[in-house]
Amino acid sequence: MSNLFEPLTFGELNLKNRIVLPPMTRCRSAQPGNVPTQLMADYYAQRTSAGLLIAEATQVSEDAQGYSFTPGVHSHEQVDGWKKVTQAVHDNGGQIFLQMWHTGRMSHKTFHHGEAPLAPSAIPTPKGIGVWIANENGIGGQEHECTPPKEMTIDDIHRVQDDFVKAAQNAKLAGFDGVELHGGNGYLIDQFLRKSSNQRTDEYGGSPENRIRFVTEILARLVDIFPPSNICVRFAPHNQARGMDDPDTPETVLLAMKKMADLNIGFVHFAEVDWDAEPDVPEEFRALARAIFPNMIIVAGNYTKERADWVLDTGYADLVAFGRPYIANPDLPYRLANNLALNEVKSDNLYGGTDIGYTDYPRLDQ
Repeated sequence: MSNLFEPLTFGELNLKNRIVLPPMTRCRSAQPGNVPTQLMADYYAQRTSAGLLIAEATQVSEDAQGYSFTPGVHSHEQVDGWKKVTQAVHDNGGQIFLQMWHTGRMSHKTFHHGEAPLAPSAIPTPKGIGVWIANENGIGGQEHECTPPKEMTIDDIHRVQDDFVKAAQNAKLAGFDGVELHGGNGYLIDQFLRKSSNQRTDEYGGSPENRIRFVTEILARLVDIFPPSNICVRFAPHNQARGMDDPDTPETVLLAMKKMADLNIGFVHFAEVDWDAEPDVPEEFRALARAIFPNMIIVAGNYTKERADWVLDTGYADLVAFGRPYIANPDLPYRLANNLALNEVKSDNLYGGTDIGYTDYPRLDQ
């Protein structure tokens, strides 16, 4: 039997297998207000055969938004909406974390009352990098080039850190079992980590120790809200896209992981590059990450069942996340366990819209 289907107990979590539903933006929240819906509850409830579910990236404040119809967790209505999701997941025997994000410079003035978004430094994303903005019917849309950002003041930094803490408190009120900070893919936390996007000269820029300060100060406060074992950070140290080309990022992330180990944070989640133009994760990095971080490591990035078995057998990871396959296959663990064919993703229905390409995929486990 593959290790992928072995149960795992860690802290207060009892996971039925090592399979994770990773956070994937689907832009289905209700308008106005970016409120989670019953349809979203149905979507997550369908996928509770995963050992752990991590809900889609959710803005921690109104000015954290970068895409149309992404949910928030900063209003009473949003918290009530998320309660439907967590209740549905728990009723189906699942456990779910909420991924919290601030998009930083990966945003557009549309979401900021015509003003520039915030970022560690006033460095724009490269030309051609954009964010998805829905059309008037909310079904289609197109990418719009990111608006050049303005540099955050120290007061801005502390206010946004407060927003993350408040969002975690709201996530607990909404019934989530834990939270994940989105520290990858070119969003705000990632922007602080990298020299290519962070050229500050104060205590939040310059040295690697300073560049990890933004996220580690948040984590030091989150452990008063959730048990450390129920807190996660997602990094993408080898992703150089979106103007994030800093070759020192892997070493910076390893330093952040040392601080996380000191706080006994439960999970590190690596979003690995999963396209052919980028190299695979060096095995040396995997070994260093394993040596530095004693708790749970999740990996995601175009994994097959065979690659998942390899990374678990080597000890480089404890859980494996499957992204696009889980969009199209709500019964993915059953299909993997029985070597069954997978449904194809309906790419035209990834962002925005109705139940089509969201909750209507056929399953074989019923």
